[in-house]
Formats: sequence, structure tokens, C-alpha cells
Amino acid sequence: MSAPREEPTAAVSLPVKGMHCASCVGRVEKAVAAVPGVAGVSVNLATERASVTFEGPVDLEAVIGAIDRAGFAAVLASAQFEIRGMTDGACVDKVCNAFEHVAGVVDADVELASGVGVVRYVALMTTPAEIARAATQAGFPTREAGTQAPAPTQVEERGEKERALKRATTLAAVLTLPVFLLEMGSHLVPAFHHFVMTTIGTRNAQIFAFVLTAAILVGPGRRFFTTGIPALLRGAPEMNSLVALGAGAAFLYSTLATFAPGLFPAGAAQVYFESAAVIVTLILVGRTLEARAKGRAGAAIERLMGMQAKSAFVLRAGAPVATPLDEVKVGDVALVRPGEKIPLDGVVSEGTSYVDESMLTGEARPVRKSVGDEVVGATLNTTGSFSFRVTRVGAQTTLARIVRMVEDAQAAKLPIQALADRITARFVPAVMALAALAFLAWLAFGPAPALSHALVAMVAVLIIACPCAMGLATPMSILVAAGRGAELGVLFRKGDALQRLSEPRTAALDKTGTITRGAPSLTDFIAAPGFSREEAMLLVASVEARSEHPAAAAILAGARENGLAPQPVEAFSATPGFGVEGRVAGRRVAVGSDRFMEKLGVDVSALEAQAARFAEAAKSPLYAAVDGAAAALLSVADPLAEGAAEAVETLRAQGMKLVMVTGDGRATAAAIARAVGLDKVVAQALPQDKVAEVRRLQSENGRVVFVGDGVNDAPALAAADVGVAVGKGADVAIEAADVVLVGGDLRSFVAAVGLSRATMRNIKENLFWAFAYNVVLIPVAAGALYPLFGVTLSPMLAAGAMACSSLFVVFNALRLKAYVPPLSRTAAQAAAPASEGETLPRAAE
Repeated sequence: MSAPREEPTAAVSLPVKGMHCASCVGRVEKAVAAVPGVAGVSVNLATERASVTFEGPVDLEAVIGAIDRAGFAAVLASAQFEIRGMTDGACVDKVCNAFEHVAGVVDADVELASGVGVVRYVALMTTPAEIARAATQAGFPTREAGTQAPAPTQVEERGEKERALKRATTLAAVLTLPVFLLEMGSHLVPAFHHFVMTTIGTRNAQIFAFVLTAAILVGPGRRFFTTGIPALLRGAPEMNSLVALGAGAAFLYSTLATFAPGLFPAGAAQVYFESAAVIVTLILVGRTLEARAKGRAGAAIERLMGMQAKSAFVLRAGAPVATPLDEVKVGDVALVRPGEKIPLDGVVSEGTSYVDESMLTGEARPVRKSVGDEVVGATLNTTGSFSFRVTRVGAQTTLARIVRMVEDAQAAKLPIQALADRITARFVPAVMALAALAFLAWLAFGPAPALSHALVAMVAVLIIACPCAMGLATPMSILVAAGRGAELGVLFRKGDALQRLSEPRTAALDKTGTITRGAPSLTDFIAAPGFSREEAMLLVASVEARSEHPAAAAILAGARENGLAPQPVEAFSATPGFGVEGRVAGRRVAVGSDRFMEKLGVDVSALEAQAARFAEAAKSPLYAAVDGAAAALLSVADPLAEGAAEAVETLRAQGMKLVMVTGDGRATAAAIARAVGLDKVVAQALPQDKVAEVRRLQSENGRVVFVGDGVNDAPALAAADVGVAVGKGADVAIEAADVVLVGGDLRSFVAAVGLSRATMRNIKENLFWAFAYNVVLIPVAAGALYPLFGVTLSPMLAAGAMACSSLFVVFNALRLKAYVPPLSRTAAQAAAPASEGETLPRAAE
């Protein structure tokens, strides 16, 4: 049985540049973890982000300073603002204080004379619009200065990095080609060797290779030395250190052999300029391909951001006015015309239309929207025109929350990565020691010229053992899987849920809104003797109008269909798992289950027989009492969610044990369970009963996942090893969950479980090959095969193999983009000819 997970008190996510391997990750984590007040830190190499949690107040400056001292840089954005209304130094202090109280702001500098303020901030945590809004709310109207260029987005920064690497790689390749042809052509083609000797001469050829190789190391290859050598001097070597040592040693040795051959024993004055040049070029090629692949992996975020409208037509004096989204306020009324994207979240205030919510739910069929219905920003209006009142703006919109969840999941570190971290923390120093041992061994026991053989072995070991593949094995899979999950309507709010969801073999499912649609309708209403149907329905609807439960919405809709408008309610209260009560026109009204009536001392025996018949027909019976007397019996029917039965069947076929836990009566719950094929039902469960059932299942079966959507599910979601919330449910349920099913479909849960298991298989494949590569090839590079077969490994081949190992991990992770959920795959195979084969790569099933 696992204890409830504690939430951190505060968390920030910082972009960090300059990291290239797992050793870099370890150094950043160690530096940040030493900052006072930091409760935990997780650094992701693929997304280049550090997620930091604090025990108390957030101290960004201390964290940024620690990252800088470790040899890396936290990426900060800067914005300039025009501020009005300042009259003295006290005003400046108030504005600075307003700026600095915005989460994500590092520092602010405000000048009274010019009325200009410059703010440095973390782009992932806030925006210039939010910063300006804080100062405006403090009484000083503020707007971002128009002369300031907007802060580059993560996608733009990644694109610029890829272009810079491509330019460096192209230049390195152009300079390397003559060196490579000059050296290797002479070895492989005797006629070419004779041509070089007779026309250029050996010494001139060596000087020519020296000039080109020096240009490569000073130009495109300079990055390895400016990062690797300082890290080596700090006693924290990493990938760049290995490349700098290997390429630098080959270049220095070759330079001395060219200009001071007398320093070497006979036959040892060999040159290896081509090795130094090719090493740098091949590693740059690998990094360029990695950057391009990372861009493909992060495309899900880019697509999500691209879905948002650029402006909204806000009604001003009855006329629509195009308004930038950052100027729209909660409460504004906006107009949406046919074919336009809905700009922000809101509630329809006038008109009717059909909205394509496929970006949110994955369901292609448009949904009808009328007055009172919620609409979500970035969804597409199809036919009609309507107005809606804005309810969420900025970071609070559904799209912004989805993007934030995906980014947080992509930046997370899974528990499985702990093994790789422990190994790579000691890996680079161990490689340097092995390289030194290989050098000494060849120098002592190798054939003549021993010094040349020793250099080749040392450089090959340094180059081939770069820990890039190990550092990318887990984060690349997380990056791709979190993006693919968003495309499937599955959001991993907590990154480690990607791993934890693959482990449970037992799932507890709520009924309403999970197995059923969660949009029930009022099917029966029977007034008790002494009450008219209209009177009782009006009283019941008035109280239920204050409730968030799906059944309340059904009752309210039924009353409106009968022409009844809810009356004001006083002293309203809701008892989760029981019912609601309140005072309407001086009369005490209670609506709820039979146990609620029993708790209130209301006799409902005259209605029990009919209630039993409702339950047998899969209708949920509810009782109403007025002033302590039974007033009505009503039933609410909630149809099965589309695909619920298929989802249950698929989960059971995958070895998942399923239990339905619901607050409904036993007969109704049993009828629903039979309809979807569930074996076990726990009915009439209060919130604490759901938690108790989760605990019991944990003690019997190990790890347990709970799927629910209501307020009364939140404790069970938090208590389970993995809590999965249906996205259309209550906010408190979503906040308590680890995984959110945006579309509100149980088939999305099947997709989530399948994606989690596919991701873990993918990560294990990556880790296996990353470790196996080093275990096998480091001894080969050191010369282990030479005594038996006379084979050594050229540093050039070592550089190529190192680049290939990283690319294997990256492209293997990218296969998760092709993941197809089991239900979708089954449907596709059923519709396709048998000869077409499988729908996706086997490793990603």
C-alpha cells in the first residue's frame, strides 16, 4: 500500500543551455540541489529544462547563479515597458515590487525620468502581458514598449540552434574533405600517393592538412574546447571534454610530428590531422541530426500553440472590434462567425452553432452549442454564429493549461532514469582513466611505433565513449510520448506518471462520467401524495440548480422543459455521496439517495418498490423531501459512454483487473456493470469508501490506478498510485490526478495505458543499446581485439560510431510518434485487407 503523494510547495521550470550529455545533467542537478530552499531538481537533456521545487519562497536568482557557476546558463527573456503615473521614488518602488511579485520575474529596473522599465524573466513561467498587467493593477498603467522584439519561442530557439549547427557542420565538412582525401587517398590508392609525393610533397601536404584542421578546430569545433576544457579544469568533465581531449591530442601530436619530428622516436612521427578533423565533423553531423529530430519530437507543442486564434472580435457598444488576445478581459463578450476559431474559453450568451472540438477530444463530430454551454478556445466554429462571455484568459485557458501539462511532462525525469544517472555520474572520469590505461598499455607492450599506436587507442577510447546516448535514452522517449499523448487526448500532468501508469494491473473505475456519459437525463418524476408534480419539480430543480453534479444538470434541464424556472435558494449545502439540501421560499428541501433520506429521518417506504424497478432498468433513483416529508421519487438515466464496453474488453484482454466503484445504488450499478462486462462492483461508495477500496485493492493486488471525474473522486485519485481524471470532469478532480483524459472517453484510458507501456519498452530498448554500445566498443577501441585478430579501431570510425549510437536512440524514440492505441489499431485492421500487415512498428505497440 502506497502513501498519498505530497505535492511540492512551489515549482519552477528553467530553460538551460550548454548541456550536451548526461554528465552535464548531473552537474546542473548537483549545483541547483545545493541552493538553500531547493527541495528537488530534475533536469531533462532532451528539452533542456531544469524543473526545480522549493520548500519555501522561490529564489530564482540563487538558482540561476548556481547554474552559471556550474558552467551553464539559464535562458532568460527581457522585455521593456512604458509606465505612466509615476511621480517619485516611492512610485518606482511600487512598480518594481509589482514586477518582481510576478512568478518568473528575476529582476526589474525602472527609471522615473523616462518612465521605462526593463524586466528579465523566465519565458516558460510568464509573459510580458502578465508582467504589464501586474503593474497596471498596482495603479500604474503599463504596456510593453513597441520597439522591443518579442522573446523568441522555444520552437524558434530550437530552429535557430539547428540552423547554426547546420552552418557549422557544412563548414567543417568542406574543410575536412581535402584533409580526408589527402590522407586516406594516399593510403588506399598508390597512384594518388605517388601524385602527392611528386607534386605537393609530404611536408607541404602535412602543412596544408595542419592549416585546414586548425581552421576546423578554431571555427566549427571551437564549441567543444570552450565548453569542455573549462569543465575539465573544474574537475567535472563531460562529453565536450572527451571530444576536446581526443581531437586536441590528435591535433597536437600531429602538429609536433609535422614541425618538430625530431622529438619522436624513429617511426613515431605520424600525423593524424584527418582524425581530428573527421572527429569534429562527424560529431557535428550527429548533433545536427539530433537537433532536427528533437524539433520533430517537440512538434506537438508547436501544433498546439498554432491552434490559438490571434485576436477576438469583442463587442464594444454592440459592434465587434478586433482585439488582441492579451487585451481581452474576463467578462468581455466576443462574437464568433462561421469558420472562425473560438479565441478564448467562455460561455455562450447568444446564438446556436456546432463546434468542432476534435483538437480537444479527438472526436471529429461537431458538438451543438447553445446559450449556457461552455466553449473552449482554439476549437473551430463550423456553421452558425454566436456570442460568448469570456471566462478564462491568458495562462488560465484550457489550451494554455494543456500546453503547460505537456511541457511539464516532457521536462520530467522518470524513476527508471536513476540507473543511468548513477552510472553516468562516474562514467566520464572512468573513461578518461581507461583511455590513460590504454595509452600506457600500448606504450609499454605495443608494436613499433608504440607511441603512435598508444595515441590512436587513447583517442579512440575518448571519442567512442561519449555518454550522449545514455543521456538521451530516457528524455527523448518522454518528449515524444508526451507529445503523442496530447495528440491522442491524453495529458500526463506529472511526467513520472508515464512510467507509473505502465505498472498497475488493477484499475478502479468511477461510473458517472467515466463508464457512462456523465450527461444524464431526467426520465421519471413521481410526486408523493400531498404534492403536485409541478410544485415538487420546482422545489427540487431550485435546489439542484446550485449543485455541480451531472444529475443536477439533468434535473434542471427537465424542469426547464416543463416551463419551470428555478427559485432563489438559501442555506444551500451539499453532502458528497448523499445529496443536497436548501431552503426555497421558506421550505426545507432535500434531494438525494435513500441513505440520505434515512440520515434525515425521512420515511420513503411508500416509494421504495418503484425505486427498485428504476434501478433494475439501470436508472438512478433519487428521493426528494420537503419539510421532512417524502415529496417525490425521480430517476435519472445516464447512458453508457461511447466505446466504454470496447474499452473494458480491451483492458481485460491486456491483463487489467477492473472494478467499478460508484456512489450509485447497487441495482443500478450492477445493471451498468453487466452492460459493459465488469465482474466486480462496489456500490453506494462515499468518498472515504472509494479511498478505502483503493487501499484494499493496493494491499491485495499491488499498484492501483483510479479513473474518475467528480469532486467526490478527488480523494481516491490522490490515494491511488496513478490517478486518471476524465477531462470534462470537475477541476478539483483534474488537479488531484496524474493523468488527464481530455476527451472524457474511457477509450482514451486504453490509449494512455498502451502509450505508457510502449514508452517504457522504448526506454528500455534505448538504455540497453546505449549501455551495450559502450560495454562492447570501449574494449575494442582500447585494442582488445588486436592480440587475436590484429584489429584496432580508427578514431574516425569511433567518432562515427559514437554519433550513430546517439542517433539510434533519437530515432528509436521517434517511433513512438507512430503509436496507435489498441482500439484504433483493431478498427483499422478490421477495415483493411489482411495483406496490409500491422498498423505501426512492433516496438511501439
